[in-house]
Amino acid sequence: MRILGILCLLLTLNGCSSLLFYPEPGLPFTPQKAHLEYRDVTLTTADGVKLHAWWLPAKPGVPLKGTVLHLHGNGGNLAWHLGGSWWLPEQGYQVLLLDYRGYGLSQGKPSLPAIYQDVDAAFSWLDKAPETQGQPLIVLGQSLGGALAVHYLAAHPERQTQLKALVLDGVPASYRDVGQFALSTSWLTWPFQVPLSWLVPDADSAINAMPQLTGVPKLLFHSLDDPIVPLSNGIRLYQAAPAPRVLQLTRGGHVQTFADKTWQTVMLRYLDDPLHFNGLRRLGEIPNYPIPKVDSSESPQ
Repeated sequence: MRILGILCLLLTLNGCSSLLFYPEPGLPFTPQKAHLEYRDVTLTTADGVKLHAWWLPAKPGVPLKGTVLHLHGNGGNLAWHLGGSWWLPEQGYQVLLLDYRGYGLSQGKPSLPAIYQDVDAAFSWLDKAPETQGQPLIVLGQSLGGALAVHYLAAHPERQTQLKALVLDGVPASYRDVGQFALSTSWLTWPFQVPLSWLVPDADSAINAMPQLTGVPKLLFHSLDDPIVPLSNGIRLYQAAPAPRVLQLTRGGHVQTFADKTWQTVMLRYLDDPLHFNGLRRLGEIPNYPIPKVDSSESPQ
């Protein structure tokens, strides 16, 4: 992130939108490594780009509860983000995990606004897939994926009515604010954080679109410890969200939420009844660090 300012200066004419995306080509592994059933899916966007996705069916013998469209963050590719949704098939949710253009095995190069066509292609595929017919639809957006989802849904209000819920995890309210935060963490870029951060495009930031999401229940996860998207940014996004909404504070790194079964359980309970679940409030009972073991051989003096 230290080179963000320098790159922005070089890419000012392009609006710096390419700095939002850090794709990794190829795939280091498949869901088979995690002993998951899956199949490769090819989607075609309105502008003719071929996208790669994974379809994870619900575990056989488990009652089917719905379909989750998983939109991952800005780095790597879908293999790097499998940890966000691998656990859902065992709980009765089938998952479409999408790689945007330029990521993994998908064609093209990521940019705004073209990438919204990738989200639209995923929705169109779900509209027609036999497995999804008559099933509740949930969007899980992590980090940048959540910001893309918010902007897309604001521009397509008819899609909001299709959703049972929108689940956001570590989503930045403002691209520009997160850029300024990143610049402030190094003494080399700290003096330039304000002028350079203003080169980061902010028109598509989630906070601008969130007030328009009146037709879908929303659950927002955000970690108290997030080193990439500060908690204050996540709270701003929650405050901009119209009801029904739930803010669930968590512990741990950026979009590492579902590595902890506690937060898996919170999401599952929320999806059981999005209009009435209020989240886990007793956060103090969830330790962020291991509790020191007491040596039983030592007796108090």
